[in-house]
Amino acid sequence: MGLASRGERIEEVRNGFSRAEFRNQGGVKSMLSIMRQGFVVGLIACFLVGSDACASGINAAFAPVANLMDGRVGALAFESVTPRQIMAYVRRQPMGRAVVTGMLSLPDQAKGPFPAVVILHGSSGVNPGEWMWAQRMNALGFASFVVDSFSGRQIVQTESDQTQLSMAADIADAFSALRLLATHPAIDSKRIAVMGFSRGGIAALYSSLEPFRKAVIQDGLRFAAHIAFYPSCGIHYVSNRLDGSPVLLLLGGKDDYTPAASCMAYADELKAKGAQLAVKVFPGAYHGFDRFASPHLVAQATSARLCHGWYDLDSGRFAMVNDSRVLFGSAAQLEARHCLSKGVTIGGDPDGREQSPALVASFLQSVFAGGR
Repeated sequence: MGLASRGERIEEVRNGFSRAEFRNQGGVKSMLSIMRQGFVVGLIACFLVGSDACASGINAAFAPVANLMDGRVGALAFESVTPRQIMAYVRRQPMGRAVVTGMLSLPDQAKGPFPAVVILHGSSGVNPGEWMWAQRMNALGFASFVVDSFSGRQIVQTESDQTQLSMAADIADAFSALRLLATHPAIDSKRIAVMGFSRGGIAALYSSLEPFRKAVIQDGLRFAAHIAFYPSCGIHYVSNRLDGSPVLLLLGGKDDYTPAASCMAYADELKAKGAQLAVKVFPGAYHGFDRFASPHLVAQATSARLCHGWYDLDSGRFAMVNDSRVLFGSAAQLEARHCLSKGVTIGGDPDGREQSPALVASFLQSVFAGGR
């Protein structure tokens, strides 16, 4: 579930430096300014040639860091886990370790400690859209941390086969990123939000459930807000325990990849449990409405648009619905495979692309002002 697909991955190698090292090379702000100029050039080039060839990984030249107390920025590597089963992750059972990368950027014209936004990509990996949103966050005076969940795991894309990586891995990466950012002296640990797109939107949305948070974080550290662009809600996670942070859902009314109707129904369920949740639907928009590519068919993309079910994190029970029958156990697992379909429409929408930045900015400014 992502925008860019297929094609050659363009590796963007950017090193992480401590604050002292940045000073030796002309200063943190000047270096980040140069990096952002490169991002802009890359964005323009990708928009001109089409986004499908512009997915890019984040490579860090240094070993994984356990904390950011030295104030470093740039490309970073950090540890996470790769769950194979949802409940194994929730119950904190032993699982494979993973090295994940991310790009941390601080705003130029502001005084810290800054709010921060963790940015999670879709099924095609990190592409120009994530860098565009990172720049927007910096312009608002927020730090941005673009997380790459694929490169460290040797994955190119999951668009055609989501079984390559459990959705729980993206959620684990989000919380591992939160825990890491909270140690940075220039970042306010109480004002860190998460924003994700498609597959990343799934992680941004369901990270509002306490069982997922407590699988990684045992103290009171939590995301201050969750922003999910066009996540998948047909087969959703449920829990009676929420983190209490506000949630913003941005959906496309014509989305045939991750339909809005399922997420609107799920939003009602969360509200009934006391969630602070706002939903914005752009009626004429397809999946990826915030991007610049024209709507186009992605034939190989796998969608769960015809699937209806839930995974109860409190009981560990998985259920699917077929012809009004509720299935459990192996029957539910079989239905979860049979309900999948291929072929989706992805592309930008003028209203969604123009209005979503202001909606996100207003939402975050309100949340972060209350967290001071």
